[in-house]
Amino acid sequence: MNHLLLIPTYNEAENVEKIIEEVFRLYKDISILIIDDSSPDGTAKKVQNLQERFKNLYIIVQPEKKGLANAYINGFKWGIENGFDLFTSCDADFSHNPIYISEFRKKIQEGYDVVVGSRYIKGGSTTEKNFFRNFISIGGNIWADMLLKTGIKDLLEGFNTYTKEALLKINLDKVKSGGFIFQTEMKYRAYKSGLKLVEVPICFKVRTIGQSKMSLGIILEALINVILLKFNVK
Repeated sequence: MNHLLLIPTYNEAENVEKIIEEVFRLYKDISILIIDDSSPDGTAKKVQNLQERFKNLYIIVQPEKKGLANAYINGFKWGIENGFDLFTSCDADFSHNPIYISEFRKKIQEGYDVVVGSRYIKGGSTTEKNFFRNFISIGGNIWADMLLKTGIKDLLEGFNTYTKEALLKINLDKVKSGGFIFQTEMKYRAYKSGLKLVEVPICFKVRTIGQSKMSLGIILEALINVILLKFNVK
């Protein structure tokens, strides 16, 4: 399998070198694509310097800040055009430990089309200690699954693996959601397309370096947009 790890970045200069080195330490047969939203902190320059060491490290520098969904869609399309057939979405800040990628691969080899890293199945967890944020996250996932009825317990999570065939069946041109609801729409479209989804337990680690992109407003907007997904995705 030609496996591509996609990492969107915005002001991740403090993290990006560490995550790239850790992934390549763990996996010799994986490629990494950084999709950077023209970070003013020099994230892209750090990645470009690392390309001299890592030949299977790639970068797209977007002309302006366009957000998570746009970065992933452009990254998926780039990967398909360049011959990759397995795709994993991952944060740059070690919230997603790359050690789980091997478990995702095993599930793909078992015949699944989409693998979801999950905090909310047996064996999954989070290091988040803020009660309110945990309440919003757990409640948001219950709300999303209550409406969408996919059986997936962590629809909001962004650590996922897709086969190329799954992405083609989802049809990236039809994905309209932005922000964190993008992850939910991707899974919902996969479910509606008849693809085989499975969850793998992960420990989600709250970032210790850099600034979180999450906010209460973003979460509440995502919860409202789940309703739109219910009626707009056929």
